[in-house]
Amino acid sequence: LPVRKQKILKSCFSDTDRALSLLEEYCKKLRKPEEQQLKNAVKKVMGIFKSSLFQALLGRY
Repeated sequence: LPVRKQKILKSCFSDTDRALSLLEEYCKKLRKPEEQQLKNAVKKVMGIFKSSLFQALLGRY
């Protein structure tokens, strides 16, 4: 890959990893019963970020 594209992909990876990390931390803080629906939605987003399809779209596979 050209250097510029490699830098963009590397940035995308780190941004995605950081977003996933932040979502995991946020999810841990959602403990109240009224927050469970939000927690489930956050977990779905985390699952999408971890999916092989999403990773392939980022160029990791």
